[in-house]
Amino acid sequence: MSEIPKKINWYPGHMAKTRRQLQDQIRRIDLIIEICDARLPYSSRNPELDSFTAGKQHMLFLNKSDLADPAASAKWIQAFRKEGIEAHLITASRLKSKEINGLIDRATEEIVEKALKKGIRKTVKAMIVGIPNVGKSTLINHLYGRNISQTGDKPGVTRSNQWVKVTPYLELLDTPGLLWPRLEDQAAAKRLCYIGSIRDDVIDLYDLTISLLEDLCLIVSDRVQERFHIQDTNLKGVELLDAVCRGRGWLLKGNQYDYDRCCSVVMDEFRGGKLGRITMEWPEVQND
Repeated sequence: MSEIPKKINWYPGHMAKTRRQLQDQIRRIDLIIEICDARLPYSSRNPELDSFTAGKQHMLFLNKSDLADPAASAKWIQAFRKEGIEAHLITASRLKSKEINGLIDRATEEIVEKALKKGIRKTVKAMIVGIPNVGKSTLINHLYGRNISQTGDKPGVTRSNQWVKVTPYLELLDTPGLLWPRLEDQAAAKRLCYIGSIRDDVIDLYDLTISLLEDLCLIVSDRVQERFHIQDTNLKGVELLDAVCRGRGWLLKGNQYDYDRCCSVVMDEFRGGKLGRITMEWPEVQND
């Protein structure tokens, strides 16, 4: 596997501010709705979250499940539930609001009933949290019924906390994506780059594309052969990149390889699901 020479360590100032804001807001919250990417259920979860949400009701949504391997997703749901985490597969861009509202109602039923016994019709306050670019704002927009929270296909679109009243008795807090301060697990950091949770302009896209192609050759070699028209998926490094350029005809004048186009298209096609449904992490491997 190709190594990315420069350590990935991205923790912009607005994330430090976000972390402090989340800690300030947490005492007002009834429910934590955590969103991760179903293709990376391990790497796309923030390990710091439990430390400042302890004692709060917690749900985990594995978003973009339409891009993930169904067999892997089923195993992840089972693994999370064994840990006592209420986990569900969703695709935020096409979900049914009533289903999500029903899950929220069940998760907060005890809290609401306690308030009713005191004669109070409680408004449930839920906080939406997750790392950048996992679909937090998309989920809120679908629950709200129209676009109220800004979305985008790049990390860092949401830059401040925003309360959204979804129903008369449900309010959601949209929060900026929060990465942890030091990405010590460089394998996890690299995978976050693959899905776009870390901005492309702070990494070496050339080396990252080689690494992604090498990983895909291990996971779905047949799809790499078909999509990029290459025969030998055992190639490594620049030789693999060259083969992909030849296979797709990405050439410049003088038959020079168009590496810029190759890197851009490979990343876009992986992120858009053009290589099919792929999960890059399995629970039995991550827990070894």
